[in-house]
Amino acid sequence: MIAPRPLAEVTQHAIKVLSREMGVADTIRFLNQFATGSGNYTEERQQLAKSLVLDDILSEIRHSAP
Repeated sequence: MIAPRPLAEVTQHAIKVLSREMGVADTIRFLNQFATGSGNYTEERQQLAKSLVLDDILSEIRHSAP
């Protein structure tokens, strides 16, 4: 039985293979699709919208429309 390699080692090897086969730019583009954001969008949105009233939102939309 072959012992599994540490994940960091597997990742490093995968990046080398991708870079060799696809080029650095495409490897970076590929890896960026797996990048995670930061923060908690739901909580932040609730805090931002906490004081908003529907009439205020509609008024702002009407004033910003061409």
